[in-house]
Amino acid sequence: MGLRINDVVPNFTAETDQGTITFHDWIGDSWAILFSHPKDFTPVCTTEFGAVAQLAEEWQARGTKVIGVSVDGVEDHKGWKKDIESYAGTGAGFPIIADDGLAVSKAFDMLPAEAYLPDGRTPADSATVRSVFIIGPDKQLKLSMTYPMNVGRNFAEVLRALDGLQTASKENVATPANWTPGGDVVIPVAVSDADAKAKYGEFTTHFPYLRTTKLPG
Repeated sequence: MGLRINDVVPNFTAETDQGTITFHDWIGDSWAILFSHPKDFTPVCTTEFGAVAQLAEEWQARGTKVIGVSVDGVEDHKGWKKDIESYAGTGAGFPIIADDGLAVSKAFDMLPAEAYLPDGRTPADSATVRSVFIIGPDKQLKLSMTYPMNVGRNFAEVLRALDGLQTASKENVATPANWTPGGDVVIPVAVSDADAKAKYGEFTTHFPYLRTTKLPG
């Protein structure tokens, strides 16, 4: 059974290009994003790691740590980071997990238990390791997305989803389709009209089950 929303994510100890980490300790009291890749020195993944590096200030502003995982070793990661930084035009300060034994990929259900790395492998051998996991400070999985190898991930959407998760958690609301910060939010059905008016002031009732409002401030 794969990881489900609100499952506590697996804890593990692993080597990274920045030293040994224990995952839950590394997360600490922060939000965290784990983004995975099937092999170092691959074209789409290089552009994606570059996009993550360019968003360093955005992750920091949201109290969120980011960490990569790829099924190659530490020395490969260190060499690949030079390419990533050259492509992105900025430093890549986040760690990359060396999952050369596939333990993390299997723990997060990205590969079947019987998977192995054959000699002379290509990225196709670990193609399903193309996922994003957003994890809360409670170590629970809040959101996951998996992409094919030939479609680069939209990290503006990852950032938007993170904003939605953090807003929903902090304000006890939901966010509608295409929501961005500052937009109207959805009042939970469990909140009465009277309580909604007391908390939010004015709100719009589209249907009895769909009410929207702006957050104060």
